[in-house]
Amino acid sequence: MARVRRTRLDEAPPEREAVKVFDGPVVLGQEHAVHALTTALASAHFPHAWIFHGPAGTGKFLAAIELARLLLDGETTRSHIANFKAPRGTRVSELIDVNAHPDLHVIRKELAESSSLREVRERKQTNIPLDLLRELMLGGPIGDGKSLESPIWKTAYLGHGKVFIIDEAELLDVNGQNALLKTLEEPPAGTYIVLCTTQEDRLLPTIRSRCQRVAFSPLSAAQMDEWMERAEVPTENAAWIRTFADGSPGVALLAAKYELEAWATEIGAKLDALERGRFDASVGEHLAARVDAFAEAVVKENPKSSKEAANRLGFRILALILARRLRDTMQRAASIGETQLLNDCVHRTDLLARAETELRSNVNLKQLLANLAAQWALPA
Repeated sequence: MARVRRTRLDEAPPEREAVKVFDGPVVLGQEHAVHALTTALASAHFPHAWIFHGPAGTGKFLAAIELARLLLDGETTRSHIANFKAPRGTRVSELIDVNAHPDLHVIRKELAESSSLREVRERKQTNIPLDLLRELMLGGPIGDGKSLESPIWKTAYLGHGKVFIIDEAELLDVNGQNALLKTLEEPPAGTYIVLCTTQEDRLLPTIRSRCQRVAFSPLSAAQMDEWMERAEVPTENAAWIRTFADGSPGVALLAAKYELEAWATEIGAKLDALERGRFDASVGEHLAARVDAFAEAVVKENPKSSKEAANRLGFRILALILARRLRDTMQRAASIGETQLLNDCVHRTDLLARAETELRSNVNLKQLLANLAAQWALPA
């Protein structure tokens, strides 16, 4: 295993749920990714920068946390590395379990809410702003002319290196990515950086070229069955959740937690009418109300979440439901040779992709959904 220099860091990571550990592998169904990581860990020179990329909910962040456990725990052995499963019951493990390890930093857009910088706190949580990246990782000049010290260059508090995980790294804007480049080129010794992303193409080519890239893929049907048994997914709607998740444990968790089968049934009935040519202006309003109610529930459950970020998550869930519906309809159309229906599905897929792009441009969500519903009713 690569050795790391003793360093020091004062900041604690953000709150997050502890990972439940089972007798089997921590990361299921990602043999290629795990092999790449265990091979690198066993070598004399472990790369300092990584990109974990792939569909949402396939284990990228889970793998990043497990990698951090292996790197930061002085009791890690060759066996732990070979199994990609860090020791449990150690001081390091217990600190990570309660989100209190001072050398593990997770950077995500939601941390803007608790930033020490007023300008960052007042921003909508739609991306990872440069000033937040400087505050939590890079240091340097910020918008008000002040300069922040650099957490990444501090000495590790517990003496086994430092790990920085940037979740949803595609939300770094161009300025943030450019600021990160120098650190990727000349990182402090004993410091490791993992970028987790579902949209690797939104990272600059220069960022991608400086990192080791590891792909994560959807799980097979058998692997999903194993995961669902572990996760104790309710049996009454397990079949629907398995089909809807399409190999993504993270999507399956969302489906179970927020009863997405009810969403899909309700929305499906309204879209059936639209697709038969019965335009109803209230459909867009209904979709917006669904997303808003979801966002309200998320904020109530987690007061640190912003309504804006929760709205965007609600839209992503809605988009996922629509995408799964289109996938199923396209498969049916192809099997019976319905060319017009297939063309309509392609048209609606383009509409959905365009809506997702427009949402990133901060358009009004209610208007966006009204337009989407109106255009959904039109044939290709």
